[in-house]
Amino acid sequence: MSEWKELFARRDSVEQVEEGKRLAPKFDKDGLIPVVTTDYQSGEVLMHAYMNDEALAKTIELGEAVYYSRSRKVIWHKGATSGLVQKVKDLRVDDDQDCVWLRVDVQGGASCHVGYRSCFYRSVPVGKKLDKENPVELKFEESEKVFDPKEVYGDAPNPTQL
Repeated sequence: MSEWKELFARRDSVEQVEEGKRLAPKFDKDGLIPVVTTDYQSGEVLMHAYMNDEALAKTIELGEAVYYSRSRKVIWHKGATSGLVQKVKDLRVDDDQDCVWLRVDVQGGASCHVGYRSCFYRSVPVGKKLDKENPVELKFEESEKVFDPKEVYGDAPNPTQL
């Protein structure tokens, strides 16, 4: 068992998990819990990521978002490279404690490693019949990047995905 997991309560009963006062997160078979991150002021969805027990514990301790990179299999302190730190203003768990919601104040105004404010910068048209001849075309909802990823990260592989 991870030393970090020991910081959280055991999941003894549905009542304890759903109505109790102790944090007892339910990590999946890979030891991860999904995280939805939104802007504290506007409610705008900024990103979706995952945490393992260490990332959740460090987020609580630091008051800054720390995630787990599934592709690189490492802890990822958001903004450590870019300076676009996410200061946690509110951290919540859902009713059965298998999902985390972070409400953050983004230092620098962007959360997406591609340079946009939000990782959800494209929309998918709905209400159209799908067929192989006409692939779905995404619509860009953000037209300008907050920063240039090449200036921040250089030519190195993206810090969040490989």
